[in-house]
This record gives sequence, structure tokens and C-alpha cells, in this order.
Amino acid sequence: MTEIENIAQSLWNAQISRMPIAPIRTLIGESNIELAYQIQQFNVNRVLNSGGKRVGAKIGLTSFSVQQQLGVSQPDFGILFQHTQIPNGGSFPAIEILQPKAEAEIAFVLNKGINNRIEDISELISYIDTICASIEIVGSRIENWNIGITDTVADNASASHFVLSDERIDVNGFDFEGCKMELLKNGELVSNGVGSACLGNPWNAVMWLANTMIDFGTPLQMGDIILSGALGPMISIHAGDDIRASVSGLGEVNLKFS
Repeated sequence: MTEIENIAQSLWNAQISRMPIAPIRTLIGESNIELAYQIQQFNVNRVLNSGGKRVGAKIGLTSFSVQQQLGVSQPDFGILFQHTQIPNGGSFPAIEILQPKAEAEIAFVLNKGINNRIEDISELISYIDTICASIEIVGSRIENWNIGITDTVADNASASHFVLSDERIDVNGFDFEGCKMELLKNGELVSNGVGSACLGNPWNAVMWLANTMIDFGTPLQMGDIILSGALGPMISIHAGDDIRASVSGLGEVNLKFS
């Protein structure tokens, strides 16, 4: 097996065995992001070849402070699958996710594919069908969340599961920078933030993703769901927790962690 296959297999085994592995940056270095994406793609192909359906992408590292912490100057992305979407108000077994955490963000849904590079936000708007509130459940196959940029990229940007709110609205007139987010755990406010926490504006994150996916030869497609990045700090969650989030103007989203 190649180095890519070996590391991808280790991440795959970690998910199946529910046993996180040591950081893989000790094997591939802390700056070889291209190799990390090749490892990610190997396991994405494995899911697709086993019947999984790609439904979009998530953007990570959209907080400038987190970028500084990991020594990077750009976000990263991971792939979303149909079987990882949880219905709003649904329940999900905690055992399915390694070291789970939750964060709240704005989700975008595309009305057509993006096959050409986007130069400004005004051009991007025409590609968006609706937006809604979302909770992303992230998980790490790396023990103790001891991650650098190559760890999380190879690990599909620490993607796990996600929930979308029932309320969907048009983008026109929505205050993307000033909208307020609140994330509650068991009725207690545990995280909050505003739209500008996501790369200054969630549109910046979506534009970065659209252009990056074109560069990778896997452009975004009609109907894709895009999780644009956290609007506040992520929180740890455990079995029995009730997680609820709201984004002003986008309603509420909720799931129970059984």
C-alpha cells in the first residue's frame, strides 16, 4: 500500500473501531496540505464507491484566531454525505461520533453548479437558492483533538454530521455580517457569535470554497449544501445532551444526542 492508502486506512479504522489515532502530521509533516487532501479524497472515494452520496461540502478554519493557532492563512474543506444529515429535531446515537463537538453556522443551498471562478460576492449571489441555520457535529479521528492543519484536512476537515433548520429564506436583505447566533446545550447558552466571525462574512467562505473546488477539479453542483463555518466557539457534547441553535432571521435547529 502507498503512504496515502496506509494513512487513509488508519483514519478509516479509527472510525470503525471508535479508537482515535495519533496525529498523522508526524508522518506527513505540518505543511503538506496537498498530500493531506489526497488522503481525504481516498476515503471520500471509498464512501462513494460503497454507495454513499455526496450532498455538499463543509468549510472549516473560518475563524482568523483558529487560523493563527494552526499557522495557516486559509480555510479548509471536507465533503458532506447524505447519510450524515440528521433531521431537524431528530436524535442521534453518541457512539457514532468520535470526540464529538457542535458548532452553529449558516448553510447555503445552490440552485446551480459553479463551474467558473467567482470574482466577487455580487456574482456569487445568483448561484444561491436559499440559506438556513445549521448545527454541524464535528468529530476527530485524531486522539484528544490534537490536530494541526494536515491532520484535520486528511480527516475530511473533521466532518461528521449536520442538521439544517426547516426555515429556508432567500439571501436578499439578510444581514450576513451582523446576524446573531446562539447555541444552547440542555437549555443553557454555551456559545454565541455573529456572522462576521466567519472570515469577516460567510460569503467570503463560500466564495473561497467555490473557487477552491474548481481548482481541485470537483466543482460545486446544483443542490449542494454548503456549511459555511462556525459563527462562534464549538462546544463539547455528550450522550443525553439536547443541542439547540438559532441564527437571527433563520429560525431554530435542534437535535438530541442519545
